[in-house]
Amino acid sequence: MWYWVFLWCLFSSLFVHGAVGLLMFVMLQRHKRGRLITLVLVSAGFLASLSGGVITSAAVAGVYRVAGRDMAPLEALIFGVGQTTLSVIISFSRILATL
Repeated sequence: MWYWVFLWCLFSSLFVHGAVGLLMFVMLQRHKRGRLITLVLVSAGFLASLSGGVITSAAVAGVYRVAGRDMAPLEALIFGVGQTTLSVIISFSRILATL
């Protein structure tokens, strides 16, 4: 069950980080180390969202298992893409800077 939520989170995170990486690559094209900066930042962001996705997917699946419910594929899609969406919203907001 957690695997499907994780896969949707993985694919949506790949889409977001791929789009941002392409944008960074274009914008930092003239910079001396622009390609390296793009590669490092995109890979670090993707690995952070990947590890967070594993943990939250396992937590959601654990709640469903304890409740004795089965997860429909659409629910897995909503939870997986929702994790990525919340991650993007929290990243762009200034909530973490206030902690």
